Amino acid sequence: MDDTRTPIRAVSDPCLLGESPMWHPQEQVLYWCDIPGRRVHRLDPASGATAAWDFPVEPASLAPLLGDGLLLAMRDGLWRFDPVSGERERLAEPPYDPAHERFNDGKSDALGRFWVGTIYEPRTPALAALYCWSHGELQRVADGVTVSNGLGWSPDGRTMYWTDTTSHTIHALDVDAHDGSVSRRRVFASFPLKQAGQLLEGYGGRPDGAAVDVEGCYWVAMFEGQRVLRLSPAGEVLREIRLPVRCPTMPCFGGADLKTLYITTAREKRPAEELAAQPLAGCVLALEVDVPGLPAQFALG
Repeated sequence: MDDTRTPIRAVSDPCLLGESPMWHPQEQVLYWCDIPGRRVHRLDPASGATAAWDFPVEPASLAPLLGDGLLLAMRDGLWRFDPVSGERERLAEPPYDPAHERFNDGKSDALGRFWVGTIYEPRTPALAALYCWSHGELQRVADGVTVSNGLGWSPDGRTMYWTDTTSHTIHALDVDAHDGSVSRRRVFASFPLKQAGQLLEGYGGRPDGAAVDVEGCYWVAMFEGQRVLRLSPAGEVLREIRLPVRCPTMPCFGGADLKTLYITTAREKRPAEELAAQPLAGCVLALEVDVPGLPAQFALG
């Protein structure tokens, strides 16, 4: 269903490259990263209060930590971060050369393990990978991608979704219910590659960040496609929401009922004429949906 009439509002000022929105289940606030801005933002929609923290390197994704604080995936490793004091404590060194690679999309699963992929910045060859942080150890569990994105799990936790944005492909993997190991990697959905000289108006975008709702449907931001798609558990497009910005990066579900869809967006390196026509580029967008999403899971730290 092509949905162009859904009311959409901006709930933040623009940042360069908004990513990894996360609705904190306890705090009932929204966190997100501005990767090149080297900043983490927080919004309390109930009061309108905002806060932000600056860092010496790029924060890419985050998760709530069991007990207190946040787990931050940054170019220089995994960190425990205390928003109250502003202090961070390193949990793991980066398993790559930070000059050419950094952490990207990351989320916790129901077992409290933090999954995080990387982006290989030269883009070719496909040297990025997916890692899992559990019980104080960081293990490489999958590779063969260039830009790791789109992490999510089915409501029963038995399927994990993982995207390589560069290849326009979303993968599904089986998850073991006991130890959380993954197997049987396969294509869940794929989209046409952007052709040389192709106008953006005729390009559907490439899959970026994602979220899953309680019906097991996968909501994915299509970067440069100016839309968010809702895919069925079989990978079929059920709904398309057109957006007022060219480059959405990731959706998440928030609000007390988890029926508000928050979407981070980007404005970094976009053409001047595009930004003039799309003043909300870089803002966090919000809209209401009928089906609630799955809550963010806590990392064990």
